[in-house]
Amino acid sequence: MLTIAALRWGQPYASMETDDLSHFATGEPVARMSRTNGGLVQRDLRKASQARNALRAIPIDDLIARVAKAGELYLRGTLPMGDGTQTPEEFVRAQSATTGLPERLARANMQKNGFVLTEMRQILTSLTRGLDLNVLTQGHGIERGVPISYQAQTPALGAVLPSNSPGVHTLWLPVVPLQLGLMLKPGSQEPWTPYRIAEAFFAAGIPREAIGIYPGAHDVGAAILAGCGRSLMFGGQAAVEQHRGNPRIQVHGAGFSKILIGDDVVDRWESFLDVLVESVIANGGRSCINASGIWASRHTREIAKAIAERLAAIRPLPPDHPDALLAAFTVPGAAASIAKAIDGDAALPGVTDMSAAHRDGSRHVTLGRANYLLPTVLHCDSHESAAAQREYMFPFVSVVHCEQAKMADAIGPTLVCTVLSDDERFRQQLLDSTHIDRLNFGPVATTALNWLQPHEGNLVEFLFRPRAFQQAAVAV
Repeated sequence: MLTIAALRWGQPYASMETDDLSHFATGEPVARMSRTNGGLVQRDLRKASQARNALRAIPIDDLIARVAKAGELYLRGTLPMGDGTQTPEEFVRAQSATTGLPERLARANMQKNGFVLTEMRQILTSLTRGLDLNVLTQGHGIERGVPISYQAQTPALGAVLPSNSPGVHTLWLPVVPLQLGLMLKPGSQEPWTPYRIAEAFFAAGIPREAIGIYPGAHDVGAAILAGCGRSLMFGGQAAVEQHRGNPRIQVHGAGFSKILIGDDVVDRWESFLDVLVESVIANGGRSCINASGIWASRHTREIAKAIAERLAAIRPLPPDHPDALLAAFTVPGAAASIAKAIDGDAALPGVTDMSAAHRDGSRHVTLGRANYLLPTVLHCDSHESAAAQREYMFPFVSVVHCEQAKMADAIGPTLVCTVLSDDERFRQQLLDSTHIDRLNFGPVATTALNWLQPHEGNLVEFLFRPRAFQQAAVAV
């Protein structure tokens, strides 16, 4: 069993209090984590400027090259992990063991993170819209003959990280080459990715004092959010509501991503079935970019039936099985609670559980000690049903009947919206909709990301403030 210390700005710190991570299927211990507290975080925040100073001493161009090297090490190297080392395959098995994620999905998410690290130069060019990156180091410069200035809003980005989907770590990876430090609280079940990336950074020449990793309870996350000038927060809808409107915190919660099928193409919905299914099941349905709603003005019951038939073939499999797609629920009682909530929605007027015909008994099933939920498709006769706006961390979707003219106003907050329609008026309505973050026109799965575009808000705009700047020679 590995023993993993906290990293106080790169220096290992073994605390008196620890937490054990266990294998979701066997209960065997996998690792023992040091547990920090909010007071320790507050003390270490006083040194956050040292992280920025250490990174500013290295040209951004050099940092980008080191990050690319770190990407190769992350994907292929044997790296330190706590009091031991870890190969890529050992990393995959450990991540699967504590999160319930099938190993094939752990490998896929590893590739996502590795891609962002190795392609960092292109990604920063896109995020900054071609800005001379030296402007961020100096704080000012000239662009097209006009003086410009950008001011960093924090010496280090804080991040309260999740356990459900390792792919979201791509969001904070560009921070180090932007010469800002990182203060991370890892997910309670998924410390593996931030620790492995940190060790890859260190091995590639990133200063150790640039990164802190602080495992612990809620007080650690609260201290990071309160003390860092800018933070990323991953959580449920309650967390989104708690921090809504706080310009210092970018909250990533439920996505409520959707596919809208226009009246001009809905009569040939079968031709889009592969895109619909892929949007629901990719990454085991655990991502905020998975489609949780498919809306159309007609054929919705047939669409729901066809998706349910496709998803019926998906069953729980051991995590090392090459075809495993469903992730286990590792929090005690979570699967049973979600199953009960869905049963309640399915009993509402106008709501039908289209998956019920394809299973014997409950959608909540066990495989040994592990708890799973079988893929579920609900059909809603009306967009006004409460069941039309649900999202869960497994392959779940509501197929919703709604007139096209009402969709733009009725869909509500939507992280990713795929629009299957060539109707220019309908498209313009959705371009103008302030409910939608990412927008896809055509048969593009909601889970198909372009890494050269912001996933959910532009990180550079979040971290740096543009301001007016003038300069004149001082008379001697």
